[in-house]
Amino acid sequence: MSQTRPVVHKACACLVDEAGRLLVFHHPGDRNMQLPKGTVEPGEAPEDAVRRELLEESGIRFTGPLHPLGTLDRECPAGVEGNKHRHPQLWHLYLMRAEGPLPERFEHVATGSPEEDGLVFDFSWLAPGEEPQGFITPYLQTIARVREAWTVLTAAGKPSA
Repeated sequence: MSQTRPVVHKACACLVDEAGRLLVFHHPGDRNMQLPKGTVEPGEAPEDAVRRELLEESGIRFTGPLHPLGTLDRECPAGVEGNKHRHPQLWHLYLMRAEGPLPERFEHVATGSPEEDGLVFDFSWLAPGEEPQGFITPYLQTIARVREAWTVLTAAGKPSA
């Protein structure tokens, strides 16, 4: 008999600067590139979770408007991103415009989750035309969605997402 696992909701912060570059980081535990993302806690709205996750993983407190980019279904395998069991995830994606200049590169000690507390995340920017390297499929799908939305917003003269 197959047992259905509950869907784990995740919130993914897609922070873009004035040049249209996307904030990304190297995760030392998973040894790949990622976007700030984490679990939506019970009773927490995805909009609140995305702000919390960005703060915990990057140290950036974002108070500006959120531009929802929809959701992304993912079947997360066991042994990936600190997960012990295979389970479905639903990622809530949010485009955010950086509220001021940020360093080209910076490190931040993660907080908030037992799996990541104390890990040092190495942040950098992914330029609009730059080929994303070292990302697993759901992040590549998210990056494509961010780039499409950013193009539409800037073409409409509304880059203040």
